[in-house]
Amino acid sequence: MKKKIVALVLVIALVASLAIALAACNNKSGNNDDGASINLAPDYSTIGDVAGKSIKVGIILIGDETEGYSEAHINGIDTAAEKIEEAGGNVEIIYKKSQGEDPANITNSAGELIAAGCTLVITNSYGHEAAILPVVRENPNITFITMTGDQAAKSGLSNLKNAFTKIFESRYVAGVVAGYKLKELVDGDKLSANNYDAQGNIKIGYVGAFAFQEVVSGYTAFYLGIKSVVSNVAMSVQYTNSWFDPDGEQQAAANLISQGCVIISQHADSYGAPTACENAAKNGTLVYCVGYNVSMLEAAPHAALTSATNDWSVYYAYAISAAMKGETIATDWAHGYDKGAVGITAINEDLFENDYTEELAAVVAALHDGTTKVFDCSKFTVNGEHLTTYTGAYNMNGAECIKTENGITYFDESVLRAAPYFDLRIDGITEL
Repeated sequence: MKKKIVALVLVIALVASLAIALAACNNKSGNNDDGASINLAPDYSTIGDVAGKSIKVGIILIGDETEGYSEAHINGIDTAAEKIEEAGGNVEIIYKKSQGEDPANITNSAGELIAAGCTLVITNSYGHEAAILPVVRENPNITFITMTGDQAAKSGLSNLKNAFTKIFESRYVAGVVAGYKLKELVDGDKLSANNYDAQGNIKIGYVGAFAFQEVVSGYTAFYLGIKSVVSNVAMSVQYTNSWFDPDGEQQAAANLISQGCVIISQHADSYGAPTACENAAKNGTLVYCVGYNVSMLEAAPHAALTSATNDWSVYYAYAISAAMKGETIATDWAHGYDKGAVGITAINEDLFENDYTEELAAVVAALHDGTTKVFDCSKFTVNGEHLTTYTGAYNMNGAECIKTENGITYFDESVLRAAPYFDLRIDGITEL
């Protein structure tokens, strides 16, 4: 039976053994929307002793609160500052919002932040890194962090750091959520012939920004999450060639819906794709969506199932407090469920016939303890073959990306560096 959205969060206590409990909580980062979300408690233990310490931090954002990706960063930064101040520290944040990726904007903003006294400068888009590098070289006493960047280790600049989350883990869980919805549709005989391809696979779609590793890693994780519940699925990916293009994202989703895709997800930063799904659902088309960064329930109450999200507060609490204490920030930082840095937003339980809290909690626990690997090579093929080695990842200088641990052979994503490097095109997914 249908249930109202309830506030559930999975909490880990690491004592003699792993104990998992569900508890209702209000995540102040704003990413969980007080909804039914199966997440792990964010780890703020790295803040440590900051009593009496102060710092001024400059933040350069590609967008603002109207763009989901930057909104999630703002929520995380504000929460991290609150946590540090609760521990006795003082954090002043200076934002440079809606800077896009124009190099002149980025270098000018960085210069203004340094002139204002910021000793830590953070940018949130991959496209910012090339522009910021000259500024990094010219200011060795300022620490710079480029989120999703990949040049920190290569550059040899000790004051440049890269960070990203293991968002592929929560994309996988969001895929499992979508898989349960898809299973309900199959069991209820609600799919039409248009929802199947010629091989009998159920059509699902994905709106991607660019054909970058970050996007490929994410859509593959989402697909494998669905496939763990319903095996006969095929996914089409439609690119927009923009991180934020509401009209383009809406049109891309509409195209996928017209082709019969019954589930649409996204790695794009607007409400465009959920809006297309909502419009179609209200007009009688059977389609559901899974968002990114923030909850899409208000934009698509008849279509949105959940969103994969980052809790950026975990990293910002770590990095800002480390800078305050004069500690070295990790050159490459990437964490997921192990630190409570990723999760899913409120599940729209009005769209489900059953409650899958226990099943989803078990998936998250398995990702946390390593008994499930998102890119388990036994779960996918490339040109019909299961991988045992892969040294061809773009810009990875021939590094071996396949690892075997505890009997599982898997692609070891976001370990060799923070930014994703999964660039395999696996069978079952087509880029349009």
